[in-house]
Amino acid sequence: MRFALIALLALALQPVAMGWQLRLDKTFADLDWNMEPWPLIAVPVGCDKLLSLNCPVTSSDPDPIIGELSYITDGDKEHDAATYVGLAPGLQWIQIDLGAEKEIHTICIWHYHGEYNYPNTYRIYRDVICQISNDPDFKEGVVTVFNNDHDNSANLGIGKDKSYIETIFGRPIVVDAVKGRYVRCYSNGSTSNNMNHYTEVEVFGRHLQPEK
Repeated sequence: MRFALIALLALALQPVAMGWQLRLDKTFADLDWNMEPWPLIAVPVGCDKLLSLNCPVTSSDPDPIIGELSYITDGDKEHDAATYVGLAPGLQWIQIDLGAEKEIHTICIWHYHGEYNYPNTYRIYRDVICQISNDPDFKEGVVTVFNNDHDNSANLGIGKDKSYIETIFGRPIVVDAVKGRYVRCYSNGSTSNNMNHYTEVEVFGRHLQPEK
């Protein structure tokens, strides 16, 4: 089988010093310490299409504290005040409507990477869960493709994926050709504060129907 490669490109950033550092929570014993570019992801030829660009986004917090939900699929992964969304504290989700059922091979999430490259300064989001479904209410046919909720605090099941440090490279999730129209991502605050942030979410795969 021939394969295509998905390269998740990050932009060069000029972050502003925050003047403080974070202590890692002891609950992150299984932390993935990777802060380098992730390996290229091999997918079947034709399954490397960016499906999520400018797709509509809804959320459990319909009135974000910071930014607009449309920022999440606008293609801008740079960090500044006009590129990320801040949702209310506690468990929240964002949901992307791909417009029709798609075959999904990769999802990549950028929460907030403004602290990247500062010594001993790490931001880790809790209860990161990513699901795919054809049901907009996520009550039927739900497939979980990532879950690092180690204690089931989100009540969506205990996850086996590792927590990770936010970087400019995002967190790619390899998806095994799952079919669905909606992608939902959860989080429950971070080591920095209780708010939930999203800069960009990209969904790659292929169209199952001819594009209009």
